[in-house]
Amino acid sequence: MGDAILGSLELGLFYAIMALGVYITFRILDFPDLTVDGSFTTGGAIAAVMISHGSSPLLATLCAFIGGMLAGACTGLLHTKAKINSLLAGILMMIALYSINLRIMGKANIPLLGVDTLITNISVLCVMPFVIIALKLAMDWFLHTDLGLALRATGDNKRMIRSFGVNTDNTIIVGVSLSNGMVALSGALIAQYSAFAEITMGVGMIVIGLASVIIGEAIFGARTVFRATLSVILGAIVYRLVVALALRVGLEATDMKLMTALIVIVALSLPMIRTRLKQKAVIRKRTSQLEQLNGLAETKGGGNR
Repeated sequence: MGDAILGSLELGLFYAIMALGVYITFRILDFPDLTVDGSFTTGGAIAAVMISHGSSPLLATLCAFIGGMLAGACTGLLHTKAKINSLLAGILMMIALYSINLRIMGKANIPLLGVDTLITNISVLCVMPFVIIALKLAMDWFLHTDLGLALRATGDNKRMIRSFGVNTDNTIIVGVSLSNGMVALSGALIAQYSAFAEITMGVGMIVIGLASVIIGEAIFGARTVFRATLSVILGAIVYRLVVALALRVGLEATDMKLMTALIVIVALSLPMIRTRLKQKAVIRKRTSQLEQLNGLAETKGGGNR
């Protein structure tokens, strides 16, 4: 049980990077980007191919990040310049990336056993928290720069920020590129952690990313940028722990997609349930106050008689 929890914590830290990328498009830009399933594999494919051919793991990981950014830029261009619906643009790029990733890898699976990677000689639980914190703080800083504020404003009200002279097409392209770059970075690190990359490793990543974002916001809140990014990281870790516990109670690995969908449904329903409970509590309180006032009025009326 202890090893399963430790493994889940380690995976949660890697997936937290992907969740931060999904947060940029899903929450900040309000852009439903399905490129994630493809760009995650792109990151793992680029890193695996370069490392297996003797390149520096650090350089391979950096190239994976750049490859993800290029994939995101293509999605942004399809949406902004070709005027293709955001959802459809992501789907088209995800489909295209399947063939591109196969071209990069040359085959469906690339093992990394017996080669040095960034993960080989480090303790994940000792090093990765500092990496995640550094990425989180860098994102917080970026979102408070002029470009970051324009990015946030584009997601809130595209028409308004355009009236101030901001080119919203450019901000969308930058945001989607950065998002997929972080997703690809996560894919590259997970490929090195798992010691292999395969063509289907990105399937369902968008759902996992959304689950992490929604769970984090539902449990820890998201009133400020600092708190929102922290919630996303914690949400990714909580998600992996929930999956580990689900496997321990008897669910099969093949049930994980269903489990993920149920987790997202519950997390999406929580805010609505909380709101309804608060409304019912307010109604009960007001009803009680009215009954008390009516009781006093009746008492006073009886005394006057």
